Amino acid sequence: MNGSRVRWAAAVLAILSLAIAFVFGSASSASATINYGEEAAAVAKRYVGNPYKHGGTTPKGFDASGFTQYVYKNAATKMTIPRTSADQYKIGTPVSRSQLKPGDLVFYATGTKGKVSFAAIYYKNGTFIGATSKGVKVVKMSDTYWKERYIGAKRIVK
Repeated sequence: MNGSRVRWAAAVLAILSLAIAFVFGSASSASATINYGEEAAAVAKRYVGNPYKHGGTTPKGFDASGFTQYVYKNAATKMTIPRTSADQYKIGTPVSRSQLKPGDLVFYATGTKGKVSFAAIYYKNGTFIGATSKGVKVVKMSDTYWKERYIGAKRIVK
């Protein structure tokens, strides 16, 4: 009788130990999260050096909004965003320049003053990645040309 109590107590302790390990162990708190903005910026970086093409929407050649649209569709977001820079500017939540995060869309007036005509993806440290007339490049937002033409930014992912 004494031996069965010992086995019963050992079984109960083993079950309790497993339950405690399951509830409080690292396996139960492990989670995989993705920062969609950072991931989109990383995808954009892969295309630095690809050529510019008016109306281009593929790695064979991008225009500005074709590039942003392609990146968001092919990043983990799998988002379909509008085709033109002006229409892309109509979506998302406005973000101040001081609050920019990787993956935010930044907008510029490269044609008619005050009219959105260029979109790019904020990268980091005051830079964006965009399909300029010289191809897909990492560009400093503080460069005089871009600084003078800045319209605003939008966050389209959380």
